[in-house]
Amino acid sequence: MTKRKRSLVLKRCIDVACSAAAIVGLSPLLGGISAAIALTQGRPVLFRQKRPGLGGKPFTIYKFRTMRPPRPGEISYLTDASRVTRLGRFLRDTSLDELPELWNVLSGDMSLVGPRPLLVEYLDKYSPDEARRHDVLPGITGWAAVNGRHALKFRERLKLDTWYVDHWSLGLDLKILATTVHQVLRRSDVATTQGVEEFGFPLPVPDKKDPPADPKRG
Repeated sequence: MTKRKRSLVLKRCIDVACSAAAIVGLSPLLGGISAAIALTQGRPVLFRQKRPGLGGKPFTIYKFRTMRPPRPGEISYLTDASRVTRLGRFLRDTSLDELPELWNVLSGDMSLVGPRPLLVEYLDKYSPDEARRHDVLPGITGWAAVNGRHALKFRERLKLDTWYVDHWSLGLDLKILATTVHQVLRRSDVATTQGVEEFGFPLPVPDKKDPPADPKRG
C-alpha cells in the first residue's frame, strides 16, 4: 500500500470516528434544532438535495431547512433572501444548518474536509481542470471555505478546490479544520444567501409551466 493510500485510509478512519462522536455528542443540539424548525416552519425538518460526490456521482445531501417554500410566481434561487426564515438565518450565520451533513460523512458520501458539493446543474459548466474537484470526496468544509468562503467568486472557489486536490495531505486537512472552527466562532466570511452574479455563468431558470424548483438549496 502506498503512502497516499495509507493516508486516505487514515482520513476515512478519522471521518468515521469524528462524525460518529459528533452525532452522539451533539444529539441534544440536533434534537433541539429539529424541534425548533418543526414548531416554527413545520415539516420537513431536513433539506434534501442531490449533489455530485466522488467522481461526480450524485448523492443526497442533508441540511437543516432554513427557507420557507416559494410562493406562486417566485423563482427559488432569485428569492433566497426573502425566503430565509429568522431561525434559518441564525442557523446559517452559525453554520448549524450544516450539522446533518455529519450523516453524509458517516455514510461515506462526504468527508469532513474536501471541496464543497455544489449543484448537479453545474457539472457541464466546469472546465476539465475544474472538474478535478470531484477526484476527492466533497467535504463539510474545505480549502475554498477557509479562504474567502462565500465572499469568493465562483471560479475562484473552483481554482482553490483543484489546488486542494493537488496538495492534499492529512496535515492540510487538520489546518483546514482548525481554521474552520476559528471562523465559525467568529462568524467570518459567512453570507446568508448568494447573488446570481457570483457564479460567473447563467443559472438555469425553471420553465414557467413547471413547478418551482426545490427552494431549500442549502
